[in-house]
Amino acid sequence: MDYGLLDQTVEAVRAAWPAARPRAGLILGSGWGSVVDAFDVRATMGYDALPALGRTGVAGHAGTLAWCESAGVETFAFCGRRHVYEGEGWTPVAAPIYLLRALDAQAVLLTNAAGGIRADLAPGDLMLISDHINMLSSNPLIGPHHKAWGARFVDQSSVYDPALRDHFTRAAQTAGLALKEGVYMAVTGPAYETPAEVRAYERLGADAVGMSTVPEATLANAAGMRVAGLSCIANPAAGIGHQPLSHADVAETAAAAVPGMKTLLAEAWSCFSST
Repeated sequence: MDYGLLDQTVEAVRAAWPAARPRAGLILGSGWGSVVDAFDVRATMGYDALPALGRTGVAGHAGTLAWCESAGVETFAFCGRRHVYEGEGWTPVAAPIYLLRALDAQAVLLTNAAGGIRADLAPGDLMLISDHINMLSSNPLIGPHHKAWGARFVDQSSVYDPALRDHFTRAAQTAGLALKEGVYMAVTGPAYETPAEVRAYERLGADAVGMSTVPEATLANAAGMRVAGLSCIANPAAGIGHQPLSHADVAETAAAAVPGMKTLLAEAWSCFSST
């Protein structure tokens, strides 16, 4: 990881927004970008102004940082994420978490679009992440230890904060939304999984599969932040459905789920007021 670039990013944000004091962060994955419209946005800046982030390389990821607020909770919303499959290493993937922690944010919500493996997960469903499986063949904590990530050997018994999960579950019930729960598996991509791989992932205990989220969750947990995660099930995983997988279909399904996403976040965001 290039800590020089990460520190430059922190300084760029402090220079642009000296009054910013985010209590929570929100990383918006594929199809989730317009959810930021549910927040009161104070200001925005493009990722190209942030040295460690740079322009996103994936359609549907706007590449904009929004300084915003909901339920009285000052928030940094990252509209779009960087992925390790883009080939630029861990620095752009880690940048949002590094920035949030440097500005003393206490919690983060990670979102993504995922392929459903479990039989009851249908396109458009929202799944609260209860745990994850890292199949990236790497880990962002590998390398020289840095104090930003807490202890060298990090406990991961409860990466996804149980109290936050309970709050999101209650918020969904209040809003009349169906919210399922399950285990998310991260693979490298950018190729989608094969049917044989999906069968293997199911045996390993995965309920949904995607190409993100686990690195940020690992880093945020290591840094002492409270973590919550939400997947929008965009399609049945390979071999379960009958259609070829495409990013356009993922984005279309996620876009159709946006009203529910906005309703859930508006109802649930107050949980971060106590962090």
